[in-house]
Amino acid sequence: MDNQLFDYSPITEREPLRWPGDARVAFYVGVNVEHYQIDRPSTSIFPDTRNLAPDPLNYGWRDYGPRVGIWRLIESLDRHGLRASVMLNSDVAARYPQIVRAGLERDWVWAAHGRNNSVLQADMTADEERAYLAEVVGTIEKATGRRPRGWLGPALTETFRTPELLAELGLSYVLDWANDDQPYRLNVPGMLSVPYSIEINDVQMFVGKSLSGPDFLQIVKDQLAQLYEESADSGRVMSLVLHPFVINQPFRHRYLDQALEHIAQHPGVWLTTSDEIAEHYARTVAE
Repeated sequence: MDNQLFDYSPITEREPLRWPGDARVAFYVGVNVEHYQIDRPSTSIFPDTRNLAPDPLNYGWRDYGPRVGIWRLIESLDRHGLRASVMLNSDVAARYPQIVRAGLERDWVWAAHGRNNSVLQADMTADEERAYLAEVVGTIEKATGRRPRGWLGPALTETFRTPELLAELGLSYVLDWANDDQPYRLNVPGMLSVPYSIEINDVQMFVGKSLSGPDFLQIVKDQLAQLYEESADSGRVMSLVLHPFVINQPFRHRYLDQALEHIAQHPGVWLTTSDEIAEHYARTVAE
């Protein structure tokens, strides 16, 4: 099947992209705030027990995020003056309302991230998906007082209908197609793809590759240096994707804090959110 959702567009053949204040790199922190069901397998640190119900080892590892990790992350974000772009499971609203309240106090951005991260979005019928998306978006809007503008599927899952159904609900961008350093328009009226990294992502780096904290810090610095160099003529986007049950383990957190300090003090970086990136692109780049 040929891809009809978006067209091929080499980055070398586009009109220059300009960010506010003549910044060269637009940077956002993508914080995944998720709920996991206790009787279903999901992201795991020890695969031998992942199919057990309950699975205290892996469930407890994930549950460290809302209980401890997110609060450690909040301290760092506050210290460096960074707003989170939160990929929010709608189940979080009922189960961890203190996190939502903390985000509202800090004017975080809320992108819908499915109901939870135990049930993936693939293989839904059109009617099932329409109802599912409406329920997720409505729950987040009720909890935060704001209708989400962006969407990230659980584990970046979609159906071929997802962007069109999201557009019907008034959303304007998706983060699932991690294939570019700039936003671009989908072949769905009113819908953008905004860059989201599956490599500058703590799950991939620490769980997938078993890198160390110093490795993480150097990778983040290298990512910014390369994007900054390439952005002399046209702006780029850098996302830093975080899961509090991974990056905010005590022995890793100090390296995240150093990475955030490096980025926040770097010249030519627009410290922003995924919403603002999408809004700026839609307003300033001709179709």
